Amino acid sequence: MKIAAALLGIVLFGLTISSVLRSLVVPGGTITRMTKVTDQLVGAAFILVTLRVRTYARRNAMLAAQPAAVLFVILGAWALSFLACAALLLYPATSGLPSALEEAGSSLVTLGIIHSPGAYATAVDVVTAFTGMIVVALQIAYLPTLYAAYNHRETEVTLLKAEAGQPAWGPEILRRAAMGNYVADLSDIYHSWERWAAEVAETHTSYPILLRYRSPGNGNSWIVSLLAVLDAASMHLALAPEQAPMQARLCVQAGFQALRDIAQSLRIPFDPDPLPTEPISVTRSDFDAAVTRIRNAGFPIERDGADAFRHFQGWRVNYEQVLYRLCYNVDAVPAPWSGARRWKDATVHFATTPNRTPDNPEG
Repeated sequence: MKIAAALLGIVLFGLTISSVLRSLVVPGGTITRMTKVTDQLVGAAFILVTLRVRTYARRNAMLAAQPAAVLFVILGAWALSFLACAALLLYPATSGLPSALEEAGSSLVTLGIIHSPGAYATAVDVVTAFTGMIVVALQIAYLPTLYAAYNHRETEVTLLKAEAGQPAWGPEILRRAAMGNYVADLSDIYHSWERWAAEVAETHTSYPILLRYRSPGNGNSWIVSLLAVLDAASMHLALAPEQAPMQARLCVQAGFQALRDIAQSLRIPFDPDPLPTEPISVTRSDFDAAVTRIRNAGFPIERDGADAFRHFQGWRVNYEQVLYRLCYNVDAVPAPWSGARRWKDATVHFATTPNRTPDNPEG
């Protein structure tokens, strides 16, 4: 019985160490079973708590605590797992399981107070104390890394508010660029978001909890902002292929590659090579209405009608499926052309900015 308990403790210790190292140390987007189960349980609890919340602003404020809750639970699960490991290993050298738990807790928390005599118990106590110290050190280094990546991600999201509206929408980027006479400078936006997508792919596959961190403000979302930039670049390529900068194409490619990396780490199914003729959720009438808006703002259009929509469709099929799934999973702010949400009352509120000037104060 005691030998079996010790063997079980060794196996559990190995699994817990593997979970800690793969989550906090080893890069590459490996999500352990413990982390996945914890995220699902905490997510289910937040869904139940926010089930009757009617407004997005209120729901967004409540969901902002979800990543902190996931971190708290997973850190507690690791601590309890190490406690159970130490107790099972100490069980053969103590008078019973209560004594083993007491000694294990003492070693884990106070860094190695030995109660039971013998070389075996001493070795277990020392390993337990050493493990507790290392895990605490890793956790201390883990949180600053998360918040540094989060702050870096949100910088571009905040800057995009002036260029894409709130919530962000792709056609609005082109409309405001035309109104502000900086269509030629859109290449800088595409280039910035190309690099942003590459950085997010690296950080969010290595630390998937970052997906749960919400953007500040009720009208912001990092995933909706990425969708807006990709839609703007796709429309630019579809409507003005001769004038569209090379960075537009590179931005779309970097964007959907980043999304596929994230989807692969989360085990979200997707088509890695969709046909450009596959249907998309944006209808032809919605697309034509958006084209009319940006044309009225002065955006140069070379290709119009069905031909333009066909090319836009060919670009959008590369990222729509994964983006819609992520928007649904994280309950992103409802925005145009961003798919359904978990809540049936998730209505889209998009306010355009009037072009007010001294000659036209009403906009």
